Amino acid sequence: MDSIVITEPFQAATLQHPIPRPQKGEALLKMLVGGICGSDLASYRGQSAYVSYPRIIGHEFAAQVVEVEDNEYGIRPGMVVTGNPYFNCGECYSCRRGYVNACVHNETMGVQREGAFSEYFTMPIERLYDGQGIPPRALALIEPFCISYHGISRADVKPGDKVLVVGAGAIGILAAVAARSYGAKAYITDVAADKVELAVRDFNLDGGFVNNSPEALENFKQEITGGDGFDVTVEAVGAPSTFLDCVHAAASRGQVVVIGVAKHSVDFNYLELQRKELNMFGSRGATKADFAATMKLVKEGFVDLTRLISRVYSSKDADTAFQDLHQHSAAIVKAEFEF
Repeated sequence: MDSIVITEPFQAATLQHPIPRPQKGEALLKMLVGGICGSDLASYRGQSAYVSYPRIIGHEFAAQVVEVEDNEYGIRPGMVVTGNPYFNCGECYSCRRGYVNACVHNETMGVQREGAFSEYFTMPIERLYDGQGIPPRALALIEPFCISYHGISRADVKPGDKVLVVGAGAIGILAAVAARSYGAKAYITDVAADKVELAVRDFNLDGGFVNNSPEALENFKQEITGGDGFDVTVEAVGAPSTFLDCVHAAASRGQVVVIGVAKHSVDFNYLELQRKELNMFGSRGATKADFAATMKLVKEGFVDLTRLISRVYSSKDADTAFQDLHQHSAAIVKAEFEF
């Protein structure tokens, strides 16, 4: 079978691997559609804080169940499913307290362990969720929606709150959508004008601006909040400068949520945390509850996830796809592989 493998930085290929056999408690799945995550691109660029090589990548998927034992989860042959790709150890302090998404020894598919981007792959049955009729291209995007939704849920967002998301990639856009689902007014910014325009237009956001100078951020803060600052700011890039933007743009007693993954340190005057009495939250992965909530929003028509998709590639064109993504990432919101 074909598998998409990053063998080393800037080397992606479609290689042959044997079809796996499911073990006790696992299902054999036939891959349909896989979403290419920013972490996959980071692995390709050699910028991931977690990946090791070579690695079969991918953790955003829609797949069809080929073989599965009788089980208590309702997963049956022929069912189209997605799944939770964050494998927790079950023994660390986080797991013992029920915070399995923050497992100290977490292994995410396609990063610390082999991923889903093969024609066939196996997963524990308990990690699979019935797709409920959501089309595969949208179903493959439930996992990134969960990442965003989990971040917003950390901030105790309330109806009427003004939320600024920094970063108009897929995670940032979906964080703004999640904020809207809580009744907040959602705004977004990015250095790419086309992404800001798409986010506001196609996802019914309340506004946005191109973040090309400190003055642009300050002017937007003044325009929307009268200089008070945003109730919630969300970092969805993974860069020191955008983290600082979030601290600056937050109101006193505001919430700052960090979803973006970065390898670089940031130097800032932490007096701002004390002076504003900020609440700051990290956000990692997602939970079963996040999958249920986001699938409900999609089923109810609150958001059309396929509006994120900029490019679709054949699974046989891995090298072409990643070269394209590397060179044109500013213009591509979301890309998918079809198997």
